[in-house]
Amino acid sequence: MAARRPARRRPTRPQQVRIIGGDWRRRQIPVPDAPGLRPTADRVRETLFNWLAPRLPGARCLDMFAGTGVLGLEALSRGAAHCCFVESEPAIATALQDQLAQLGGRERATVVNGAAPQMLSRCPGPFDCVFLDPPFGAGLLQPTLDQLVPYLAPGHRVYIEYGTSDTVRWSSGWQSLRDGRAGQVRYHLLEFQPSTDSPKETP
Repeated sequence: MAARRPARRRPTRPQQVRIIGGDWRRRQIPVPDAPGLRPTADRVRETLFNWLAPRLPGARCLDMFAGTGVLGLEALSRGAAHCCFVESEPAIATALQDQLAQLGGRERATVVNGAAPQMLSRCPGPFDCVFLDPPFGAGLLQPTLDQLVPYLAPGHRVYIEYGTSDTVRWSSGWQSLRDGRAGQVRYHLLEFQPSTDSPKETP
């Protein structure tokens, strides 16, 4: 009896996410094969960058849990002056540096390999726009917001994203200016305004 030949696997096309606006519009960004890596969906980014449109030209940005870096790349594409990307995985940080080189954006970016938020001091601030999209359920959102306050420029905006099953609690002073939901994702646009109110909890 002839031996069976092993089934031939079809090559899989690498997952990609596209930049949706600005100078790099429609450019495809590869998504590395890494556990928990979850780029922000197109429709959420469309909403976010409509909110941020008046603030982006010349802005200094921070993409704190960068992953693919698509939020920071989108900001640079739309006219931000600089973005600091913080990514804990060395291979993903290297891939992001390579992607910036391909786009011609290296001179307007800093890529820091290390754990957020401990790497804040290595990012050139203060920041006008900040993107915080930590792994869902990891409990990183609140401590990162707390450490971020001294690095914020006047008139800043901070975008946060978390799972609908997470209970997110942020300190007094953080005000939600806009918010939305897409599937299992909740997102807010925040501003820090010091106050004496009690901490806010969101479902």
